[in-house]
Amino acid sequence: MAQNLKTGDNVIVISGNHKGKTAKIVKMDKKNGKACLEGIGIVERHMKKTMYNPQGGKKKVHVGIDLSNLKKVEGKKK
Repeated sequence: MAQNLKTGDNVIVISGNHKGKTAKIVKMDKKNGKACLEGIGIVERHMKKTMYNPQGGKKKVHVGIDLSNLKKVEGKKK
């Protein structure tokens, strides 16, 4: 990982389906080289009925975007 990205940084997606979008990093997974972005990469997972979740249903989950597809956005310089 050449970039020093961390939670809370603003990044731009430089390749993939979300190319050109800017977002804030919500969660980092440095072991797998992925980052979860605010509002990008959210999918619905179907949950099985369990004792703790008797209704089952759908749940929105972040899917990580590879760090090589992200570039840090610097703030405005004076």
